[in-house]
This record gives sequence, structure tokens and C-alpha cells, in this order.
Amino acid sequence: MSGFDPFDDEETEGSSTGSASEGDEGGLSSAAASSSSSSPSPSPSSSEESRDPFTRRINPLITDRPWTIVLVFLVLTGVFLGGAMIGGGEQEAGTDQFTEDSEAQQAFEDMQENFDRAGASGDSGGTSAQLFVTDRNGGNVLSEPNLLRMLEFQDRVENEDGLRVTSTTSPASLIASQLDPTATTAEDQHRAIDRAPPRKLEAAIVEADEVAGIPVSTDFTRESASANVAQVAVTYNTPPNADTSDHAELQFRTQGIADEIDGFDTADNVVIWGDAILEEETLQLLGDTSIVVFPAAIILILFFLLVAYRDPVDLALGLTALVMTMIWTFGFMGFVNIPFSDQIITVFPLLLAVGIDFGIHIINRYREERAAGAAIGDAMGVTTDQLTTALLIVTLTTVFSFMANLVSDITREFGIVAASGIVFTFLIFSVFLPAAKVGLDRLREGTRFPEFGSSPLGQENSIMGRILPAGVHVARVVPVLFLVAMLVVGGGAAAYGTGVDTEFDQEAFFPDEDRIEQYESLPGPLQPSEYTFMTVLDHLEEDFDQSLDGSVTIYVEDRDLRSDSGLREIDRAVKNPPDAFQTDGRQMDADTILTVVDSQAAADPEFARTVDRYDSTGNGVPDRNVDAFYDALFDAAGDEASSQLTTDRTATRIDAQVDVDAEQDEAVAAAELVADRMNLDATATGQLVIFEAVIEQTIDSSVTSLIVAFLLTMVFLVLSYWWLEGRAIYGVLNLIPVLLAVALLAGSMRYFDIPLTPINAPILSVSIGLGVDYTVHFMHRFVDEYENGNGVHESLLVTVRGTGGALTGSMLTTVTGLGVLYVALIPLIMEFGLLLALGVFYAWLTSIVVLPSVIVVWDRLESRYGTLADVSVPWPKSS
Repeated sequence: MSGFDPFDDEETEGSSTGSASEGDEGGLSSAAASSSSSSPSPSPSSSEESRDPFTRRINPLITDRPWTIVLVFLVLTGVFLGGAMIGGGEQEAGTDQFTEDSEAQQAFEDMQENFDRAGASGDSGGTSAQLFVTDRNGGNVLSEPNLLRMLEFQDRVENEDGLRVTSTTSPASLIASQLDPTATTAEDQHRAIDRAPPRKLEAAIVEADEVAGIPVSTDFTRESASANVAQVAVTYNTPPNADTSDHAELQFRTQGIADEIDGFDTADNVVIWGDAILEEETLQLLGDTSIVVFPAAIILILFFLLVAYRDPVDLALGLTALVMTMIWTFGFMGFVNIPFSDQIITVFPLLLAVGIDFGIHIINRYREERAAGAAIGDAMGVTTDQLTTALLIVTLTTVFSFMANLVSDITREFGIVAASGIVFTFLIFSVFLPAAKVGLDRLREGTRFPEFGSSPLGQENSIMGRILPAGVHVARVVPVLFLVAMLVVGGGAAAYGTGVDTEFDQEAFFPDEDRIEQYESLPGPLQPSEYTFMTVLDHLEEDFDQSLDGSVTIYVEDRDLRSDSGLREIDRAVKNPPDAFQTDGRQMDADTILTVVDSQAAADPEFARTVDRYDSTGNGVPDRNVDAFYDALFDAAGDEASSQLTTDRTATRIDAQVDVDAEQDEAVAAAELVADRMNLDATATGQLVIFEAVIEQTIDSSVTSLIVAFLLTMVFLVLSYWWLEGRAIYGVLNLIPVLLAVALLAGSMRYFDIPLTPINAPILSVSIGLGVDYTVHFMHRFVDEYENGNGVHESLLVTVRGTGGALTGSMLTTVTGLGVLYVALIPLIMEFGLLLALGVFYAWLTSIVVLPSVIVVWDRLESRYGTLADVSVPWPKSS
């Protein structure tokens, strides 16, 4: 095939149009469309060579044995439905789904296990919870009645059968220890505070804060001895194999005990919080989001599908195919044991987007043939012959864009589910849907079943048919200038997009109060569950100047801890810390083994003398015969010491509070700096460090996935068009609008202040698949029209009004229906919905508006510089 010249009127448009004005193009395109649509279908012998093996074998079955195909697909749907049910409905939500396999998380778990083994029980797992307590009347939470309530609560939970509480700490217990150092039980401490005169109680409050630092809000002052909020810590002794639900049960039982205390009300002035409750509420968010978003998406999709199909039978077929796609994908997840998670939930909008596109294309192309007078079987034969290969190319390139996510542990399960789902989508929409359409149309042919809207989208005399050719008109007048302008815009958007932020922490999964209030105004079944994290976040940020993950840990594992310089090194590490840490003077606000030493020395004069005996410098840090000092420390305060130092004295931890104004990366860098400065084997760990590691991995994986997806897609498209059409250049032309769409999407992320997160990390590589979905349909139809002898502009006009109409209907349905994710409770899913809608819109826009100019500019280059020798490599003929 030689190149075609847009300026050669006789070759491209015929002699009658050599001087056609802009107004004459409508008549020309109408004639072109008419001649194309009414031209005879390719004969079997002529089309056989250009069809791929799948199309050659399956398409005859679609027209000859449609009900056999329908039955087979329904049986398979039943099998996958069983897989979805036996999958167990496992769910993952929150940060754990991304951190569980990371190195930082593994190090953190190793540290926890090390300290658990060092505990007294030897088989303890352990978990904890915190109570945030305020005065019911807004008064002083450190008043005598409130302190007595705290101690009553501590006494109740410590002695509750089956609650497994090993220890509790509150401002009340610390204050009582100052009043009576011998009061070791909650009952004795209750008595000490109850009998203390007001002045003595105030003095004990001040002394307790000076010695141990009582856990109260930042509005506390020693002069007033008052505060608005107090924290009560509860530690449980749980088996190492206990799961989140077991921990949550203990914490909810603790909440019930708090409600039984006169003056405590968890619906008013007491909030319980723990990791288990956090995970439970994150799962609730996922469920509440699904309950609202899925019905809203279904309603919008139904509306636009009804507009696109305009026929209840076709609408029912399209919806049935979409439901089957979901069932097959859920069933696959059940068979391979992949849990449903925040990230996996984003796969299903993608499958809906591709399924809607496939369905509208099949029905629209079939209607074009029926409108030209073809019989049912012939019309579907032409449709499947023309579209199945295009759908197969789209499917395989989209699979490559999804499978590119296998290079990252973070997005691997997303890639597996998405790639499998798109294959299911192809099979259902390219085989089941056409077969069911043929079967049903034959059933209602000759009956009185009424005909509904059956005209194709984008026909010439419609509003859409007059708007869609805008890109073709631009390509006729100024294709080079327009294409250069678009490439400049794309390059600028890509450069701008490189400055997109990154984010990953617990709070990224929590909605703001306005979104919660919007959900609460919904009808009863759609209203969200009760969440405590909003109150907890307010307390942490406003009352304690902390974030939800407000600390980092320096984990030290070194036998030199037993040397005389071991404790001196810990003391040196917390002196003059980086600005990212909270400080008390020139010392880091941190819990260390020295914190336990100081606290025990302040409460026990005999132990204080022991410290002096092993301290040669008088600075309160034992530095001689330290191993013997550890014996004395574990004898005096074994439980407290074992929380900071293993019983074999070879590992310890420094739990440092991060300044509330410090950024996550600053805090992690500061922790790593402190660890590097130590002369012991120290490692920075903790949730913030783990999250920062996830961010770095997310950036690496998104860039790598994008590159891999692009390379695989380019190679496949080039080879596909070279094999099918003998023109590898067609594959390259497909990718120019796709790259432009990806660049616009990257720029939009920064413009709309959407950070790169593990949830939306696949969006850039996925956008290649979405873009190819649109460009392949356009290019494949254009090639078919041009190969039939039409000129370049004729072929573009027929393509943009035929395939362009289907693309537009698909885009409107997808953008509106799936953009509803923007109303999700979980911010990360909300942002993904916006990016998905923008990605589909940009893919449509660049295909309809930019690709025509790409084709015309390429043709001019070929006309001027010549064409590489065409190589015809048809699919092998069947015998």
C-alpha cells in the first residue's frame, strides 16, 4: 500500500470535491459514509487472510450456534459464582495491605517479637488501647472525682475475668504513686487520692508531672494543676496468633466497662482507641463506601446505557454482560485467594469502563450494518469480523498495561486481578454478547415485539454527528500546527506533573467531617457506621499536638549494650536531637530504658541509691558494672524495664515523639540520622518509617510500571499491525495520542493536588491501556475504511461518525458512571475516581481530536519522503 496524499483530490476525494468548501464537506462525508456502509461485505475468501485465528474460529459459531455459546457462558458463570462464594469474603483495608510485605514492616515485627519473647510470659503477643477522657461538664479532668473514676476503671479492667489486661497507666495512678509510693494496686491508689487534702493533691499532681510526665493535654500547667483531656493506657496479654477481631473484642469489652463507671460515657466524654479498632473502622469505611458508591454508579451507568442503547433488550444484554464480568472476576479472586481491598476495589470501575466500551461498540457497529439492510447473521458477521481483532488488540495491550504492575509488590495483586478481569471482559463481550444478540434478534424477528431506538450513534444528521468531525476539520486545515501545539501542551503537562506530591499514612484513609455529615443525611440503610477516629484525631492534633502516627523508634540490637558504655550511648543519642523531634529542653522527648531508670529512682529511694552506686560521673546514667545494674533494674521494675530492654540485655528501643509540624520525610530522615550517629547497631523503624518506605517503593513502582507498560504496548501494537496489515507504522501512530493522554493525566494530578499513593499508583500505566482502548478502535476502523479505497479525509469522517459515536457514548457513560467514585468516603478511592474519569476523558479527547491530525501529518511525510517497503504478513489460512 503506498502513501496517500491529502492534496491529491482525484486520489483522496474524487474530482467532484477538488474545490470543496468547508460547507461542502458534509455532503462529501455523507456520500463517503453511504458508500462505505452500503458497500458489500468482504467475501469470506478475501477476509479470511486478514482475520486472526480466534476470529476465524469463533465468529462462525456466534452466528450459527448462538444459544450453545450462551449456555456455555452461563455454566461458566455459575462456576465462577461458586468461586466467589468459597473465597470467604476476605477483606483488607487501611495501611496493612501495603506494608505487610515491606522490609521496614518486617523489621518492625521482628522487634516486637523480640520484645515479646523477652517478656515474663514468654508466649505473649500483646496489644494496647488508649482512653481519652474529658470532664462531662468541660471542667478539670484532674479533679479528684475524675481521678477516682480513672482508678475505678483501672481496677475494674485489671480484675475482669477474660479481659487479659496486664497493666494500666493513667494520670491518676501516677499521681497516687506520688502520694503513697507503697500504693501498688488500683484499690490502694484510690484510697490515697480519696484521703488526700486538696493542697496535697495539687502538689502531687505537679510532682508526678515533674518526675514521670503525666499523660494529659498540652493545656496543662503546673500552676493550675488542671487539664482538659487525660489519657489512660491499657495493655493486654494476648496470644501471638491472636488476630485483629480478637484484639477488637477485648477493646470493645473495655469500652463497655468504661460505660459502667458513673461519670464515664463513651458516647460523650470517653473515647477508646487502639490498632484493632482502627482496622475495624477502616473496614467499615470500605463497606460504607461500597453501599453508597456502587448503587450510585449503577444508577448513572443505567441511565447513560439506556441513552446509548435506546432499546431495553440491548440494555439488558449489556448489563448482563457487565454483571457476568464482575462475577467471573470475583470468582477468580476466590479461586486464587486474593482478598478484597481498597486497591482491588479500583479494578472493578476499570472493568466497567472497558466493558461499557466493548458493548457499545459491538451494538453500534451491528446497527450500522442492519441500517444498511444486512440480515441478522450477516450484520453480526461483519461486526465481529471487523471488531473482534480490534477488541483482541485492545485486550492484550490493556493486559500488558495491567501486568506491568507485577514488577512491584505493592501493586502485584492489582495487576493480577485487573489483567484477568480484562481477559474475562473480552471473552464475554466479544463472544457471549454478540451470540446472545443474534439469538434474541432472531427470536423477536417476525413477532410483534416493538422496535425501539436502533439507529447507530454519531449518524450524520444527529447533533453528535455534526460535532465529532471537529478534529477531522482541523486536520484538513492546520494539522501540523495543531499537532505541534498539542505535543507542546503534552510536554508541558508531563514536566509539570513531575512535581506531584506523594502521601501515605493512616489519615489518608479517613474522610473529613464534611463528607461524614453528607453521608449521615442519606436514608437509613445508606447512613455510615459510627466512627471514633474523628474524635481521636481531634484530641491528638488539638489537645496533644500529635498526629496519629506521631512517633518513630530507634531499634538497637547490639551486645555492647551490656558494656559500661551501653547506657551512655543511649543517653548521648537523645541529647541535642534534630528539629523534627519534640524536645524537653535540649533532650529528645522519648521513652528509653533510661526513662524507666529515672522513673523508678524517683519513686524508690533505695533504687535511687543503687543508681548512684553504679554511676561514676553523677549524671544519673550508670556506667560501671552495667550488667549487674540491669539485674537490679529488672528486680525493681521488671515489667517496665522489659518494655524497653530485652531480658538478655542485647536489644533496646528509643521511642521518640515527632514534632507535630514536622513532615513525614523529615521525621524519618531525623530518625535515620540519630541511628547512624550511634556507636551501636541501630535501625530506624516504626510506622512512619514504614510508610515512608512504602512511598519510595510506590514512586519506583509507578515509574517502572509506566515504562514497562509503554514498551510492551508499543512492541505488541507494532507487531500486531505489521502482522495483520503489513504496516507497523499504524502501531506507532496509536501511541502518540496515548502518550499525550498520560501526560495530561500526570499534570492533572498535580493541578488538582492529588498525591501519588499506593491506591492510585497504577493509574499512569493503566491510562496507557485506557488510551489504547480508544485509539485502536479509531485506527482499526480508519484502516478498514481506507483499505476499501476511500480517501484519507473520507475515511476519517466515516470513522469519527461511526466509531467516534460509539467512543463518545462509552466515554460519557464511563466518566459519569465511574466518576461517582468521587463521592466515596475514603479519600484515596475518591481521588482514584477523579483520575479514572479524567484518564478516560483524555483518552477519548486525544483519539477524536488529535489522532486525525497525527494520521494526516504521517501521510504527508510518507508522500514527501517515501514509504518503507510494505510487508504483507497475513494470518495463516485454515486448511
